[in-house]
Amino acid sequence: MAPKENEICKTLFIHEETVQKVKELLPEEEIIFELADFFKILGDTTRIKILHALFISEMCVCDLSNLLHISQSAVSHQLRTLRQARLVRFRKEGKVVFYSLKDDHVKQIIEQGLTHTTEGPQ
Repeated sequence: MAPKENEICKTLFIHEETVQKVKELLPEEEIIFELADFFKILGDTTRIKILHALFISEMCVCDLSNLLHISQSAVSHQLRTLRQARLVRFRKEGKVVFYSLKDDHVKQIIEQGLTHTTEGPQ
């Protein structure tokens, strides 16, 4: 028979020094909240596809729309979200707006996520 939850840990903590050390090193709540929001932005398959496409080349909305088989309006909406999160930047050339990754951090995060998800069981 498995122990009840209150029977497992009858003290507040077992390793007081470890708890204190971790507590001191945890980021502030506001930073953790912002990090969670950042990962929520990455929690959308269309946005991941857009970011991955932009690893390879800067692209305009029309080309992204064609690549992903979704409307230009849908691409623009996702790009606006990515811009607000400071993940992509844009430049204008005449009437055409080209998008690219804001910096290499974004590429590194996605690449690490891909590596993690494609690794076999340990």
